[in-house]
Amino acid sequence: MDSPASTPAPRRIAIYAGSFDPMTNGHLDVVRSACRLADELILAIGIHPGKAPLFPVEERLAMLDEVCAPVAAEAGVRLRAITFSGLIVHTAEREGATLYIRGLRDGTDLDYEMQMAGMNGTMSPRLQTVFLPATPMVRPITATLVRQIASMGGDVSAFVPPAVLGRLKDKFKG
Repeated sequence: MDSPASTPAPRRIAIYAGSFDPMTNGHLDVVRSACRLADELILAIGIHPGKAPLFPVEERLAMLDEVCAPVAAEAGVRLRAITFSGLIVHTAEREGATLYIRGLRDGTDLDYEMQMAGMNGTMSPRLQTVFLPATPMVRPITATLVRQIASMGGDVSAFVPPAVLGRLKDKFKG
């Protein structure tokens, strides 16, 4: 019989889903925290046919890779960025994830996310939702506000990573 020390620990695969349109420092804050919990982190961009995103999905995938890969590498975590449509629980099951990462900014987020965690837990009992509180510096940041400010010529450099800032400036120049 193997001793517990010789048995390799199971891989912890976490999935963090969002539109990431654009990726913000708030998203990056969650990624940093999630890298402390998982051996592999999957960043999953939700594709919704009825929505018209600012950035095409290929560009959002590229931003996630560019910004998050160094963070994951430093933490020794395998990182993948994927797209999905439909229910996140189905995507998590298909990808082998057992941890579903959700960032919380405030009590409003908690109320909504608790309902979602309950529903997801019923549909997929082996998927554990993990709430990660935002650090104080990133709590007010939302991708929606970043898009609005950038579209009106405002400075969003405090809210997004430099690679994203460059893309936003290109998108809204003129």
